[in-house]
Amino acid sequence: MNEQIPVLREVDHGTARLMPDVDRERAWLLTVDGAPQSYVDLDAPGHLEFEYARRLGHVVDGAAADGAPLDVLHLGGGALSLPRYVSVTRPGSRQDVVEADGGLVALVAEHLPLPEGSGVTVHTADARAWLEAASAASADLIVGDVFGGSRVPAHLTSVAYARELRRVLRPGGTYAANLADGAPFAFLRSQLATFAAVFPELALLAEPSVLRGRRFGNAILVASDAPLDLPGLTRRAARDAFPARVEHGEALARFTGDAAPVDDARAVGSPVPPEGAFGIG
Repeated sequence: MNEQIPVLREVDHGTARLMPDVDRERAWLLTVDGAPQSYVDLDAPGHLEFEYARRLGHVVDGAAADGAPLDVLHLGGGALSLPRYVSVTRPGSRQDVVEADGGLVALVAEHLPLPEGSGVTVHTADARAWLEAASAASADLIVGDVFGGSRVPAHLTSVAYARELRRVLRPGGTYAANLADGAPFAFLRSQLATFAAVFPELALLAEPSVLRGRRFGNAILVASDAPLDLPGLTRRAARDAFPARVEHGEALARFTGDAAPVDDARAVGSPVPPEGAFGIG
């Protein structure tokens, strides 16, 4: 029987709460200021509970041959759900995680520690500053999952940021970002235009109801300088319990419309989600 008790702590950027899952003995939900951030099952690190996390996992699964190790840079850490997934699905991977909230880093290290030999190193730093200092061609995969509260920070949305990503990625490497928006998609369209100005290959994964503007939700942007494995990504997204659609090519260009790339001076964070958009039951 699960007898764990919730953990409540003030961290650098809000109030963090770790809540045990009554159905899974060593599984925890992390929220910050009430917004769900991560779900971790210490006994099943390959389990990705959140839909957006599974879609990021689909990108991980297609980033190289099955089981092949990767050099991964995670911008945004939370409770390290995706780094744990990479560690068990691609043993031998080297992973750097950049998380700006040092209090959150300490909380996760205390209550949800990584196993020995995970290959994951956690750094307390600003994601953009870390990226700008990173070596060129040093990562096979970069994952952007940075939310200040429930918004993607503006300095992680510009052409200059996208150029830094391409510099740090190896040829053929992939960037995957967790974004959030709703109709009329001003933010999401601007992000597609911004990344199209830097990367020749783009795709977008989201539930059809989100893409049709019926609700606010997450969308995964995937960018590379090399052709993406679109058939594989489409198959993995379609098999999910909540299937996602993969948009690319002309359909993605139509969705982007006349949106323009944004520079640092005009960059804005993602919109504030409507109340209850990312609530928990």
